[in-house]
Amino acid sequence: MDTLQLFWNLVPVTLVQGLIYALVALAIMIPFRVLSVPDLSSEGVFPLGACVAVALIAAGWNPVLATVAAMLAGFLAGMATALIHLKFKVHSLLAGILTVTMLWSVNLRVLGKPNAPLFGFDTIYDWVSDQILANITMQIVFFAVLAVVILLFLWWLLQTDLGLGLRGIGANPHLAPALGVGLVAYTTGGLGLASSISGLAGALMAQLQGYADVGMGVGMLVNGLASVIIGEAITGRSSLFRQIAAPIVGAVVYYQLSSLALALGLNPSDLKLVTGVFVLVTIGWPYLVGRKVSGTGL
Repeated sequence: MDTLQLFWNLVPVTLVQGLIYALVALAIMIPFRVLSVPDLSSEGVFPLGACVAVALIAAGWNPVLATVAAMLAGFLAGMATALIHLKFKVHSLLAGILTVTMLWSVNLRVLGKPNAPLFGFDTIYDWVSDQILANITMQIVFFAVLAVVILLFLWWLLQTDLGLGLRGIGANPHLAPALGVGLVAYTTGGLGLASSISGLAGALMAQLQGYADVGMGVGMLVNGLASVIIGEAITGRSSLFRQIAAPIVGAVVYYQLSSLALALGLNPSDLKLVTGVFVLVTIGWPYLVGRKVSGTGL
């Protein structure tokens, strides 16, 4: 009974976390599934968005403009990863690692120190309602509406000519240029779009928790990857809408599973290990049972 009560008490908090980190999962899914260009830069872009937002708000910027600037910074970081990959012929995974490595110094430079508080400054939540930071229900509603808006925007975007070009590159990067789709421009824009969403998530998290830290993105990639896998197992990938919804559904479920693990007595320090094992088992299961399922690999 104590375990169930503890889990129930954790549900609202982890639901808010899941909805915020669903944006990171979306940012991870776009390069992997839409562009077929695996990207690891979210671990650096997430804290970049947080550092930019906190630094600008502390400097007197309007929090809405600071959040938009965090998205723009994320977009530029995504472009950098794409250009390293395309122009220097570096594998996208290594390009992402290089971006994350460089962003560590950039984040320190932007913030001026390893972490900085935001207490005493207005945040984007104060522009929505002065009660939102003190009301967990309002936070859930806010982030749920935001997730739905972004989901619908991506669903619409990926059905436009621009979106079809992005999907065409992911389906066949060799044929797409012959159809008039610029490989460099579309890949750069696609990775920039994904990273801008990750930067938004970082800015929102920093303003919610009241501080930014240059190390707050550690482990974000594995959590996001687990969310994508869980979501795809639940929603499937039979349609574009299901593919986009999968990271959001998966993130919510993943963080509820994390709260259940904590309620059962698992140490918080063990969650990364459990998550990594879960991802490995999920990806490798078809091979472990002696059959290969097309499209399971990330």
